[in-house]
Amino acid sequence: MQKKVVFVWCLVGVLSTFVSVLIFLPASWVGVLLEKQTMGRLSLGDVQGSFWRGSAFIGGAVDQKSAVTALFPGRFSWKISPAILLGQVAVELENKQVMSAPLQVKGSFQQWYISPASITLPPERLEGLGAPLNTIGPTGKIVLHWGQLELSVVEGKPLLNGAMKLEMNEMASRASSVKPLGSYLLALNWKGDVANLVLSTHKGPMMLEGNGVLQQGRFRFSGKAFAEQGQEERMANLLNLLGRRRQEGDKQVIALEYN
Repeated sequence: MQKKVVFVWCLVGVLSTFVSVLIFLPASWVGVLLEKQTMGRLSLGDVQGSFWRGSAFIGGAVDQKSAVTALFPGRFSWKISPAILLGQVAVELENKQVMSAPLQVKGSFQQWYISPASITLPPERLEGLGAPLNTIGPTGKIVLHWGQLELSVVEGKPLLNGAMKLEMNEMASRASSVKPLGSYLLALNWKGDVANLVLSTHKGPMMLEGNGVLQQGRFRFSGKAFAEQGQEERMANLLNLLGRRRQEGDKQVIALEYN
């Protein structure tokens, strides 16, 4: 009888320790997961709270010698349901400074449903994409919108289904005295690991249009840039930075080709 009592108390002690460890999992574990899933491109800084309920700012790729630099204003806070231990994912992500609404992620380990929302993106981060954006130095208001999204993992490959749109309003450039240059819309239609892209102009004086594909991290785009009628002289210097000129009928345009 005494041995049974000792066994029961040992079992209670082990279970209580296990539960305590789960409850007080450090929030840094979320950062480890984020870095792993983004292959080190994103990281968390000034992490506070626990794995289940915490906050941090999101930073860019870092190494061991450099500090994490925030990519967005404000802090992102999260809530993770303990139901994840039973294979059910229920996560809420919020940042009132840049997000239109809390982001809800629900599903299993193989399939997630992401609620509609939008996030304001810092235009200066576009320079990190390289030429010609690092030369142009874009400024303006950039907002990424999405409807209901479905994200799944098949044979280790992430597949996304749903529509997004990237609004780029009142854009300007440090390379041009013409401000603003225009407002643009990039529509993205995701089907699995492929997104079809359509770029259009809402208003000029710099006009942009084209089509492209984003597939497995590879970006291909074919389009053109040209000045609004009557604005050719004002836009000449900036357009020359974007690429080579070609003739289309009675109009000269700049070919935008990325492969």
